[in-house]
Amino acid sequence: MRRHYPKIFCLCLSLLKDRTFADDAAQEVFLKAYRSLDQFREDSSFLTWIHRIAANRCLDFVRSQARAKEDSLDGMLESPGSDIFKESSGASTIESSLINSDLVEKIMMRLPAEYRLILVLREVQGLSYQEISQVLECSLDSVKARLYRARLACEEVIRHFKTAGCV
Repeated sequence: MRRHYPKIFCLCLSLLKDRTFADDAAQEVFLKAYRSLDQFREDSSFLTWIHRIAANRCLDFVRSQARAKEDSLDGMLESPGSDIFKESSGASTIESSLINSDLVEKIMMRLPAEYRLILVLREVQGLSYQEISQVLECSLDSVKARLYRARLACEEVIRHFKTAGCV
């Protein structure tokens, strides 16, 4: 647990965007892994197996929260704090970095959970296509197609921000 907790917590946090929920989910992942150790087939690495458990747990949580009313993208742009999207010419490097990370987070949260998951696994966690294939229990071609669709969806959200004059 000590060795893998940071990566699993990071995955949970990337998908759930709440430290408390992510911490709870990560703990549940390790409890489930411990209880299911006899089911671990060594045809993949332990980290890949535990990523799969974490992905399933987080997706279940996101799906259960999907009933909650979400703000529209336009509503989000008009809400207090939306000035994070406005470019400031005098911003320092640290401020620009914070603005960019907040922008990326807001863009990611506009994507469906499945797209966020595959982008986090590839771009944040740095998993190979083969490892993602094992985590998601799908073919390599399916991983490539899902990643392609996730990137297209991400580009569409960014395009929306650009036409709204926010990026």
